[in-house]
Amino acid sequence: MSDEDEEEPAVTLGDRTPVEGAPLARVTSRLTWPKEKSEVDRLEGDSTIRTPDGPRELSAVLEEVDETYFQRRQEFETHVREVIGTGPIPTADE
Repeated sequence: MSDEDEEEPAVTLGDRTPVEGAPLARVTSRLTWPKEKSEVDRLEGDSTIRTPDGPRELSAVLEEVDETYFQRRQEFETHVREVIGTGPIPTADE
């Protein structure tokens, strides 16, 4: 296939703007469930996650979570999002 045969993307993606931290889903996908909060902290506490207020260490977020045991990944993510909130993630240029 030559370069002339390739089509342009249907959507223009624009320049890549760096975003600090990892998505919460990426961090939690590395774990198996159920899991105690202390074990999540031991395994992934030093991971930096993206939040609407900027990047934060998961360990610091976990300190604000009242639950100590999570049956499922979705339950864990819900508790974390109650602490960090939801919304647009700022880029490094903002």
